[in-house]
Amino acid sequence: MLLDALTLLGTADFWVAVLRIATPLVFGTLGVLLCERAGVLNLGIEGIMVAGAFTGWLTVYLGGSLWLGVLAAAATGAAFGLLHALLTVPLALSQHVSGLAITLFATSVSYYAYRVSFPKVSTPPTIEPFAGMAWLPLPVLDRQTPMTLLALVAVAAVAYVIYRTPVGLAVRAVGENPAAAEGQGLNVIAIRTGAIVAGSALMGVGGAFLTLSAFNAFFFDMVNGRGWICVALVVFASWRPGKALAGALLFAFFDALQLRLSQVSGQGVPYQVYLMLPYVLSILALVLVARRATYPQALMKPYRKGER
Repeated sequence: MLLDALTLLGTADFWVAVLRIATPLVFGTLGVLLCERAGVLNLGIEGIMVAGAFTGWLTVYLGGSLWLGVLAAAATGAAFGLLHALLTVPLALSQHVSGLAITLFATSVSYYAYRVSFPKVSTPPTIEPFAGMAWLPLPVLDRQTPMTLLALVAVAAVAYVIYRTPVGLAVRAVGENPAAAEGQGLNVIAIRTGAIVAGSALMGVGGAFLTLSAFNAFFFDMVNGRGWICVALVVFASWRPGKALAGALLFAFFDALQLRLSQVSGQGVPYQVYLMLPYVLSILALVLVARRATYPQALMKPYRKGER
């Protein structure tokens, strides 16, 4: 069994699966990272990914292009992000409660809209998803879809914005010390709101990957806890985009490994053991890394203009 597992690690198919599994996690983790860098926890990610998956798929099903579906998913995520921002930034309501409410609301609205749109359908209608990039002369990446390439570009773009631009400096400032940022003439409410909207748009795109790239249909429970994994991966990444990519790939590696191990082990080990393997190993990695993580000092702390 061990020899079979080691053999699997050397195959291109395994690493293709790793990158494919990691892609929605990359989008989601970057989205959470942007929100938390600005000092706001966004637990609405699970529902936002569901809404993005549904909206993107429905847009394409109704005749729109695949990239229009991606934009529709991003707009949907941004809309729910704006709702979360309005509740938590100017109104200073509980970020935990608001985020969980967004998850329940977005998920319920998506499921309801699906049932209303397809009341007599027993199997999910399908679309033609993104094709692979066979034209790209890079091993493993040439068997991915353009959305995976977009995720990798997004990592570099977010890192550049956060560390190399005045906008990124402003986001980090309001996440560390909003009072000092306000003293420098920055609009804390506007910056935090913008970060949440942008981050939520990325979450919506992460959900769209599932329906427009990984699969070709929308079905219930397809997000399957990926949003919560992204929240944990941000801590693992110490709120850094490069480490966020590494964390997403690490979890995807464990997930792809458990799928392969369950195939080569036969009936000797219950399949539930393999299902929990990526979560157990990810929790272990999170515990080891999180103890040294430096989090934004104003994270989850409401801010009211003029208060010190």
